[in-house]
Amino acid sequence: METIVKRHSKFLSVITFLALSMICVLFLLPILAVLMNSFKGRLYISDAPFSIPSAKTFAGFSNYQNGIQKIDFFSALGYSFFITLGSVVVIVFFTAMTAWYITRVKTKISSIIYLSFVFSMIVPFQMVMFTMSKIANILHLDNPVGIIFIYLGFGAGLSTFLYSGFIKSIPLEIEEAAMIDGCNPLQIFFKIVFPILKPIVITVGILNTMWIWNDYLLPVILIGSTFRTIPIAIQYLQGGYGSIDMGAMMAMLVLAIIPIVIFYSFCQRYIIEGVVSGAVKG
Repeated sequence: METIVKRHSKFLSVITFLALSMICVLFLLPILAVLMNSFKGRLYISDAPFSIPSAKTFAGFSNYQNGIQKIDFFSALGYSFFITLGSVVVIVFFTAMTAWYITRVKTKISSIIYLSFVFSMIVPFQMVMFTMSKIANILHLDNPVGIIFIYLGFGAGLSTFLYSGFIKSIPLEIEEAAMIDGCNPLQIFFKIVFPILKPIVITVGILNTMWIWNDYLLPVILIGSTFRTIPIAIQYLQGGYGSIDMGAMMAMLVLAIIPIVIFYSFCQRYIIEGVVSGAVKG
């Protein structure tokens, strides 16, 4: 009986490994296809999109050079870095302080604020984008600095929800001891609470970085072609009558992916830790 159970367990392990391997291949295949096509001549990409570049189809780094020149890639990269970094920093700090307040201060107002944040998570962006763009225009937020505050509004719901669940797992006695030692609320938060929030801070940072870096709809509505982020700039490789420089587009997609992949690779181990910690007592 024990032998049968072991065989059954081993069989399930093999099946699970094969299934996960197939899923992994399905996820990696589009990325590998983009990478291979970025080194092909533009005329050969449509004919054999999944073939490895050969001596005939290999174009070297010409696609990268053309793409960088056509869309002013480094300018778009600068805007993307500025907007993403600014938005993530603002979201991480402001939502952490908000979550700490509404978690520790138990009043009807704090409960309403918390429910408002949770409700904002289920409101589709398309439902508010026209009103939002009009208000942003009136308040002069349709620029690289103003869009940071717009991202704070849209990212506050999920971030506050994750922070609140994590903060509930922090013993209140730690903060009370700091208060007895003479710390004011700001000192308690930045010296005691915020360092403890490290796993969920990194989780919130990663989730928002991946969202903001790849976002196309909000920047194109607010700042349009004046301040092109990478997703907007790449769209300008599409010419008139549907003509597209596929080689340059594939090359620019590779360059756009690299920073976020590097960032995610360094921080991925904190995602599960942060989400699980916030969900246990949230």
